[in-house]
Amino acid sequence: MKVVSFNIQYGFGLDGVCDLDRIAEVVRDADIIGFQEVTRNLPKNAFLDMPARLMELLPDFHLAFGPGADVDYRPAGAAGAPSGRLQFGNMVLSRYPILSLRNLLLPRSRTYGELNLQRAALEALIDAPEGPIRVYSTHLDHRDPDERIRQIAYLKDRAVLHGVEGGGVTGGGEFGFPDLPHTDDYLILGDFNMMPETPDYIAMAGRIDPYYGRTPRATTPVDSLAFLGARQPDDYSWEEPGKPEVRQYLDYIFASATLTPRLKRGWTDMACIASDHKPVWLEMD
Repeated sequence: MKVVSFNIQYGFGLDGVCDLDRIAEVVRDADIIGFQEVTRNLPKNAFLDMPARLMELLPDFHLAFGPGADVDYRPAGAAGAPSGRLQFGNMVLSRYPILSLRNLLLPRSRTYGELNLQRAALEALIDAPEGPIRVYSTHLDHRDPDERIRQIAYLKDRAVLHGVEGGGVTGGGEFGFPDLPHTDDYLILGDFNMMPETPDYIAMAGRIDPYYGRTPRATTPVDSLAFLGARQPDDYSWEEPGKPEVRQYLDYIFASATLTPRLKRGWTDMACIASDHKPVWLEMD
């Protein structure tokens, strides 16, 4: 099973061209896809309905879109401005049925003068051939490490406590529906806007013991590429358009400790120019 996380920057590549066809080709070989920076009715990309277009381009996938921000925001007199609402959020696409969805709104605080959108994590319970798995496509705050740490704490609680909280629905038998599985297996993927071994990264992955390293634990997600030794010191997953010397590693696929025996191979597609971010891939048994 191949999984990919990809922040697609409203559809724009490093060349400044908005091209969803190119993005679809990058991920077509995946079984599960997590997209970030997906929009509807954004003036910057000519009010493109990105979820609808991606559904056309990837018809073999089940598709879900979870907007964190949903506002009535139309520039006055903008040519071609639709009557619909501006939405910004994340997507999950899966070759396998999506049994349930939750759009989790992450903690945020008001900013002054600098853009701060409501961030979210889209939770999808997927009926994969190897067994049910939860996938979270998320995008954390890009300006404030303290805000990211609050968002990470909330996100980890939802992933770890899923069996206690019950996800989107429990007790469906009352209305004639089967109970959904409550698996411990999960992947949290997306643009975390944090560098490896920074305080916010440690809030997610835990500290390194000087002798034992990081031991997989039920309460701590595992950085899959780091676990596999698949991320090199000079790798990066984002570069600033027009300034290729400005590079950072910001994108990850974290796995539950229960999945570590199944992690097989991971890599970052460093050659991709379809976004300012690079796709991060994980292959599992």
